[in-house]
Amino acid sequence: MNKILAIRYVPTSALKALGVSKPAVSYGIRSFSNNANNLTTSLNYFQREKLPTNTIVRFVPQQTAWIVERMGKFSRILPPGMAILLPVLDRIAYVQSLKESAVEIPSQNAITSDNVLLELDGILYIKVIDPYKASYGVEDFKFAISQLAQTTMRSEIGLMTLDMVLKERTLLNNNINHVINDAAKENWGVECLRYEIRDIHPPQNVLDAMHRQVSAERSKRAEILESEGNRQSKINISEGERQSIILASEGRKQEQINRAQGEAEQIMLKSTATAEGLKLIAKAIETTPGGKDAVSLQVAQDYIKEFGKLAKETNTVIIPSNLGDMGNFMASGLSIFKQLNKEQQSTQKEIKN
Repeated sequence: MNKILAIRYVPTSALKALGVSKPAVSYGIRSFSNNANNLTTSLNYFQREKLPTNTIVRFVPQQTAWIVERMGKFSRILPPGMAILLPVLDRIAYVQSLKESAVEIPSQNAITSDNVLLELDGILYIKVIDPYKASYGVEDFKFAISQLAQTTMRSEIGLMTLDMVLKERTLLNNNINHVINDAAKENWGVECLRYEIRDIHPPQNVLDAMHRQVSAERSKRAEILESEGNRQSKINISEGERQSIILASEGRKQEQINRAQGEAEQIMLKSTATAEGLKLIAKAIETTPGGKDAVSLQVAQDYIKEFGKLAKETNTVIIPSNLGDMGNFMASGLSIFKQLNKEQQSTQKEIKN
């Protein structure tokens, strides 16, 4: 058996409680056997964990489990309430709290898959579900679970890049929690309820690079938004000009249509009025006695009047050969009227037939 000298510094407050005024250094002997399964430790007063003593009748607090050994061997687990212990034979070896407790994971370094050194710390929330395994399955389940959390964190971060670590914190927490439960729940009787990474501290040069990246990304977004605004402005202006041209052409088109319709209606009205006037004249000629003679006279007068205007409108004057014979001249005008009258009558007969 090997013996190791353990030197412990005794706090001044503890010495004053014992009536000692000067600080002192306590010495304790820890004895370790060569067999790891039979490890025994001799602790001094300040190192031993205070356990309830056997006073025959004990009251176990709520949400607490007391492990009782009889003659050095596990006997039973005392539930909350009154318990009776045999003096000398029974000893309360372990006290396990069944409440949820928080274990602080100290800060540690881890390297991501893209070779970035990170400093992380976290909080582990655990609960004892099997007091027997928590007492006999491991020497100190809180220390063991803390070490397991640190190694698991390093392993999981080594599989992820820096961007994934910063973005997928929930996934990282869940993976660490799952690995810890696989080892602690079955073997140590302790369930890991959740694991939370508290702080992530990248190196200063990485932080500076991230700040530059954020600034560059924001500048890029600003330039993109500005160019998109200019592009949309030009599109809106060209679209407005296009709509203006289309509307102007539609207006001109409608104007021409309206003008054409007005001219058509004007022509129709004039032709209708002319036709009605001719009908009235023809009817008056047919029904009035001597109407045809009056028309013949009127035609002859108009013929002579229009012939007299030829010399005023042009330098070239066509003079009939029989101009001296005025009667023949008027007769030729009447003959033209009669010829037109015959043609009109023959046309009406053909229409009736």
